[in-house]
Amino acid sequence: MDDAGDVPPEGAILYERPAGPTATRMVLGALLRRLRESHGISREQAGEVIRASQSKISRLELGRTGFKLRDVVDLYKLYGVTDQAEIDTLLGLAKQANSPGWWHAYGDLVPGWFEPYLGLEQAAGIIRTYEVQFIPGLLQTAEYARAVIALAHSPAAQVERRVELRMRRQEILQRAQPPYLWVVIDEAALRRPIGGAAVMFAQLQHLIELCDLPNVTIQLMPFHAAGHAAAGGPVTLLRLPEPELPDVVYLEQLTSALYPDRRDDIDYYRDIMNRLATQADPPTVTKETLHHILKQL
Repeated sequence: MDDAGDVPPEGAILYERPAGPTATRMVLGALLRRLRESHGISREQAGEVIRASQSKISRLELGRTGFKLRDVVDLYKLYGVTDQAEIDTLLGLAKQANSPGWWHAYGDLVPGWFEPYLGLEQAAGIIRTYEVQFIPGLLQTAEYARAVIALAHSPAAQVERRVELRMRRQEILQRAQPPYLWVVIDEAALRRPIGGAAVMFAQLQHLIELCDLPNVTIQLMPFHAAGHAAAGGPVTLLRLPEPELPDVVYLEQLTSALYPDRRDDIDYYRDIMNRLATQADPPTVTKETLHHILKQL
């Protein structure tokens, strides 16, 4: 989407509410940024009004932190908003943005760097991901997920709750309006016997079944593709249904994650995902390849 990072045109403040608090925070942040910039007010000036730093204003405008109603009131007054319908929209979004998502019930398990991703995943219209080490979480069986999670040596009770969380995430693929999931999986992930042969056999069968879903595209990156665009590690690109919001890049590491948000970075990773799709085998041969690997287990 070439205009994914653009702000909405003048007057376009009333629109369909997004699903989930994370996306709502991003929409509210984008609106407040537009109001601030249209009045020539710096982040530093806005921060002074709500007794915060300019970096806090930046985080608010990116939807990376929650909103206090008092801060929203102070900001819309600073930005000269007097129309009652516009005020009601801003305050309504602020209240919705502070509503906890279902995943907050697992807050004791979810690190701070992963919580934003859960909200974005639930709200996304398109999810594109490349994985080299494991089968992507949204496509894992419970047994495979249990084996992956156990690699971190979590207590048994935590492992089961983490598996439960992962299975609940997958429910988005079966809802009435599911996201479009487009994944590229490195062949190494298919041949690494996580959990043993029986677990991998069931996992590969599950992938074959998922290939039949109209909202899921699975491509495989074969070993003979010796060098490819994302050789450095896994990449996820999320597109939200709200046109005024940019795509979100998610780069997970061992104990943290990065969310590059500069326009050049987002364009760079979008290009990587496009190149991966052309370098991987076409989705029409995915089931055939998976059946071939199954026979070798």
